[in-house]
Amino acid sequence: MTDNSEIFDGKTFQDLTKDIYDNVKSKEKQLNSLVMEIHTFVRTIDDAVLIAPIIKEIMDVSIKNDEHLVKLASVLQRIITKSTGETDADSFTLTDDEKEELIRALEDTATEAQQNLDKITNVETKKKSFLGN
Repeated sequence: MTDNSEIFDGKTFQDLTKDIYDNVKSKEKQLNSLVMEIHTFVRTIDDAVLIAPIIKEIMDVSIKNDEHLVKLASVLQRIITKSTGETDADSFTLTDDEKEELIRALEDTATEAQQNLDKITNVETKKKSFLGN
């Protein structure tokens, strides 16, 4: 397996790393735009106290989502590195410890993803109640 090998549906490792970079840049612009837009709603200190935690939640969720992509890239990089030098691309093997570590990482990532989904739902509810929708 190389970094040009397809990992799923026409995506290579290089495509994945480019997507991670593009997501980070795009989210940076989106977050800046969101903060500027929300800034117009702040009229009093009470408004700031209400809005600041919402912005923090949105930023935390964004960071966690990026972390999940980086974890996926890390696992794929390990597979690519492990398989380099092998005569058969499918012949790489992981030790039992490595398999357990990957399973734990997958379980942690699934738990974090569920927590992030719950946070997003919570933020959306707060946003609707704040904006009066």
